[in-house]
Amino acid sequence: MALNFHQLHIFYTVAEKGSFSHAAQALHMTQPAVTMQVQSLEDYFGTKLFNRSTKKIELSEAGRTLLPFAKRSIDLMKETDISMSRFTHMLEDRLYLGASMTVGEYILPRLLGPFGKEYPNISVSMKVINTRQILEEVLNHQLNFGLVEAEIHHPDVHTEAVMNDELMLIVPKDHPLSGKSTVKMEEVLQYPFVLREQGSGTRRVMEEELARAGIDPGNMKIVMELGSTGAVKSAVEAGLGISILSQSSVKHEVALKVLEVKQIEGIHFKRSFYAIYLNSTILPIAAVTFVSFLRERDLSQWI
Repeated sequence: MALNFHQLHIFYTVAEKGSFSHAAQALHMTQPAVTMQVQSLEDYFGTKLFNRSTKKIELSEAGRTLLPFAKRSIDLMKETDISMSRFTHMLEDRLYLGASMTVGEYILPRLLGPFGKEYPNISVSMKVINTRQILEEVLNHQLNFGLVEAEIHHPDVHTEAVMNDELMLIVPKDHPLSGKSTVKMEEVLQYPFVLREQGSGTRRVMEEELARAGIDPGNMKIVMELGSTGAVKSAVEAGLGISILSQSSVKHEVALKVLEVKQIEGIHFKRSFYAIYLNSTILPIAAVTFVSFLRERDLSQWI
């Protein structure tokens, strides 16, 4: 029997998860199949890689020795996919991903056309939900890849910045703040706000930046919380309040002169959009190709 990468990946996932059943779930395999592959690897090396008991499993001395080599092989495979993705123009595959609201509704639609021209044989299936839901679905193995609006800090999740964006103050035409290019935060706090719901990346970025500037988000007069950027824009346009949104999401309304974008003095809501996936996951080549496209192209020409 020859040593193969698949077995090393399974071994590493079992060691990382501390359980054959949890590793099987992460790898979308049955537990007996995971156990069989680990046993085959043990047969190859002629030694036990795990010490098993009824309550838990632990790496043996041989397993601890093998672990860093297994991790290096996984990292090398990921680097190989990244390097080779630029040559996959004839790849026939389907890209499945989850995208948070702003990314999915306003950013990616402008990028999928250029991506499709460059990679015409990769079709796309996208689920648009908020950042919290994407994280939950990645952790529950319902999604293997997502693009979100706020950095994720979770030990099981790899997070990589792939795009940049900036939030701005959004006001309707004929608002007292209209006509000004910049406004002071003291002025802004006098008016009611319509915001995205808690759990959205946009809301989180806004609150974190205000806190860094010494401003308590609790001092905002929030009259409405809505579950989509489109709903927030409609409410602002109707005069129900002002908001803080991605400037990329209001280009159409600004061009029509129904909304205006303002800079708040001394506060910059700069952020990145992030690709997230489980540390134990090796992304399909279509997903690697798309992340490489986002990372390497000048996206400003489209968004």
